[in-house]
Amino acid sequence: MPCELCGRECKGGKEVIIDGAKMFVCPDCIKYAEGGIQQEPVKTISPPHPQRFIVKKTQRTERDIYKERSMEKELVSDWNHLIEQARKKKGLSREELGFRIGERTVTIAKLENGDLRPSDQTIAKLEKELGIQLMEEIKSVSTETGSQTRAQGGFTLGDFIKTDKQDA
Repeated sequence: MPCELCGRECKGGKEVIIDGAKMFVCPDCIKYAEGGIQQEPVKTISPPHPQRFIVKKTQRTERDIYKERSMEKELVSDWNHLIEQARKKKGLSREELGFRIGERTVTIAKLENGDLRPSDQTIAKLEKELGIQLMEEIKSVSTETGSQTRAQGGFTLGDFIKTDKQDA
């Protein structure tokens, strides 16, 4: 086996500690060992002391997304064309509009192409910058049918499906 210090092949080498590293050295290099020839200290392994982990229980508060968002309004159907027309009317490039509202040019392009729906924050920025309305009031729709009402036990899926007989 070669000496790990000088590299010579040796038969009577020993394991010693040199500069804090355990090395296999030849008899000539043993003189460099810390404190002469050292035997490897016997380490006793004691079982680890059990540690107690204190787990803090945090109270999770349920977030109601319906309170945060205005559920009386929805995005208009042609929002992407509205954004593009308003931008062009103001004479802004996509890059300029993006800079003014803090969005990337790619994001503006995706919004105008209809590939990306704007977040509520982006909608507010666009409305303010372009002077347009992207949100409209939700119109309530009556779900009452002549054959069945809520008082009689509620609606079934069939109440909402149009059939050829009803259409004729």
